[in-house]
Amino acid sequence: MGRPLADPEGEKQAQALEQGLSQFGWKRDRTVQIEYRWAGGDPERARMFAKELVSQRPDAIVAQNTAIVTALLGETRTIPIVFVQVTDPIKSGFVASLAKPGGNASGLVDLEPSLAGKWVDLLKQIAPRLARVHCIFNPETAPGGGSYYLRPLEAAATSLGVEPMAVPVRDAAGIEQAIAAIAGEPGGGLVVMPDIFNGIHHELIISTAARDRVPAIYAFRFFASGGGLMSYGVDILDLYRRAASYVDHVLRGTQIADLPVQLPVKFELVVNLKAARALGVNIPSSLLAQADEVIE
Repeated sequence: MGRPLADPEGEKQAQALEQGLSQFGWKRDRTVQIEYRWAGGDPERARMFAKELVSQRPDAIVAQNTAIVTALLGETRTIPIVFVQVTDPIKSGFVASLAKPGGNASGLVDLEPSLAGKWVDLLKQIAPRLARVHCIFNPETAPGGGSYYLRPLEAAATSLGVEPMAVPVRDAAGIEQAIAAIAGEPGGGLVVMPDIFNGIHHELIISTAARDRVPAIYAFRFFASGGGLMSYGVDILDLYRRAASYVDHVLRGTQIADLPVQLPVKFELVVNLKAARALGVNIPSSLLAQADEVIE
């Protein structure tokens, strides 16, 4: 797992995994032993924990995000790895193909590049005067160094008459500076790219966007429930519940190489009306009707 122990979202993900396992008869500390390691987005800690876990020779490892899987595959090519929230397992070298992974890793993809177009479209709906959409990411941790979502985002923005802007950041100070710069120009909006760096700094991003009155859209629900304006993306907890079936297959003798990579099937649009009112943003009734959840 990749999120810090004190992170409520990390705890929810662990609970979702265990709930899924229980449906297959695997009860923690009764029929299966489960240990967690939380790297908190630190690459060095990820490598350290990967080495530690592999040395214990577990029957399976559940891994969150591309950086964690990379660290684990650097230590083992035999222990089955069930990944969750990996964006591009083929380009990352984790699998030979989605249908036939072929190695010791398979699992669930969290997002698709086409979602970038949806983010721009939704942002345009709530900010009709949107002239520039800024996409914030850390090139050291974002999928493809940022390119995975940037290309479709640029195409979608151009089709809507909006100028796309790539905004690479590498630390907390960079986040604040970037959002302040967006606020300093009329017609600016923000897309927060799916990225473990952005996830770890979600509270700072949300509070800074609110302070500087920048309309922003996020990929995951916990941004909107944490005070962000709007999110659209895969239901993360659903992925962890579904990952339990892969763990069950492995524990019962199925080769991980024979388990195809699954695409996301459950998406959710969450709108935070309280955040909208604070920003002075009017959410169209047609958009509210599409929302899976409206936070008052």
